[in-house]
Amino acid sequence: MVWSEQQLLHGGKYKIDKIIGRGAFGITYKAVHQLLNQDVVIKTPHESLRLAPDYPNYGEEFIKQGQLLAQLSADLESLVPVRDLFQEGDTYCLVMDFVSGESLWKLVQRTGPLPETDAVAYITQIGSALNLIHGVGLVHLDISPHNIVVSNSGKAVLIDFGIPGDILRDSNVSSHIDNKPFRPYELYYQGSRHATVDVYSLAASLYHAVTGLNPTESIYRKYDGEDLVPPNQLVPSISDRLNQVILQAMALEPKDRPQSVQEWLQPLTEDDYFICLSEVDDLSSDVGVDYRPLQDLLIHRKWQEADQETLAVMLKAAGREEEGWLDIPDINKFPCKDLYTLNTLWVKYSNGRFGFSVQKRIWQSIVTESVQVTPGADYDYETYCRFGDKLGWHTNEKWLDYVDLPFTLNAPQGHLPVSYVGFFSGWAYFAFFMGGVSLFSRLEICSI
Repeated sequence: MVWSEQQLLHGGKYKIDKIIGRGAFGITYKAVHQLLNQDVVIKTPHESLRLAPDYPNYGEEFIKQGQLLAQLSADLESLVPVRDLFQEGDTYCLVMDFVSGESLWKLVQRTGPLPETDAVAYITQIGSALNLIHGVGLVHLDISPHNIVVSNSGKAVLIDFGIPGDILRDSNVSSHIDNKPFRPYELYYQGSRHATVDVYSLAASLYHAVTGLNPTESIYRKYDGEDLVPPNQLVPSISDRLNQVILQAMALEPKDRPQSVQEWLQPLTEDDYFICLSEVDDLSSDVGVDYRPLQDLLIHRKWQEADQETLAVMLKAAGREEEGWLDIPDINKFPCKDLYTLNTLWVKYSNGRFGFSVQKRIWQSIVTESVQVTPGADYDYETYCRFGDKLGWHTNEKWLDYVDLPFTLNAPQGHLPVSYVGFFSGWAYFAFFMGGVSLFSRLEICSI
């Protein structure tokens, strides 16, 4: 049965708030511990499991799994703590802490593809927990971005579990599995409980985190001959090592995958991996500007700080630090190598959404084809407004102030960087009229 809101369980100890998830094997409720007035999560088996021939023996395995998880979660930050275990009628209930934060799925939906370093950090935290879970004979079976929560403290936490024992093979749940893009094909038809199932699903979750897209479903790869698109074909900035690690773990056949999470994640925990990530960028400057702080901000997607750092390094490169703004003569002689470095960093770490060249392309698509982007060209106010509308700088017939701009990857394409056009004062139209078009002309001259 499915419980309704306000329903009391376990002698009134818990009160149901609402259903917060229906996974492959269970229903998850948010509830309140009445005496402590604390939010908790209660996990129960999926209704269809009751049809399984082995369901009468399910309770013993469910209790055993709950006891093991309670022991493990006491020492693991990346495993949601188990607080209670009880039976309500013929329904088994596992009570866990309610983790404040958002799922990896919602995080990616809100911000877009994650920086490689952030995504790898979250997945390796979950991987450490899985190593211990597998070590006591448990397999999760339902890993996906929906079941990984990034807490308010920035830690990744595994919040849900599959079903114990051999009930999977005897039930019809495997034909109704949710989160299909994250499931290996053998889970559908063979009821596999090997660690390679979790290896595949964790890798598929990492695929989603760094690309923002779901991988090709395994059943289509197995039976329809569809290909798995390599992550770095979708996001070219993904390192070769990460691309290869994901593809290895998502091999179609279980025997071709790493046989443990520890084996799979080993290449992503080595020191040379992080050194390679920080050294791949060309940070060249003709005037001795250090672009490493900007690189670090962009890697960690601190968009507003990166925007302000961009203005700071541009002023330094142009020798305009005292003035605090760029004029047209300085833009017209801005060092090409530095402009190339700035643009490349923005384009790379925004996955092609931001950067001077992106803004230039949008500008060129707006102006009349017969008009070239040249210094001093006479464009009307409507053209500037259309450009501002495209980039999210101008809305409802008003140029926005800097404090009103969004600084997320979901901002309009070309939205950043923006400080170089003088948005701090709010006079975006006049600032862009003075310098923005000149910068696009400089990009042309520098072949950017």
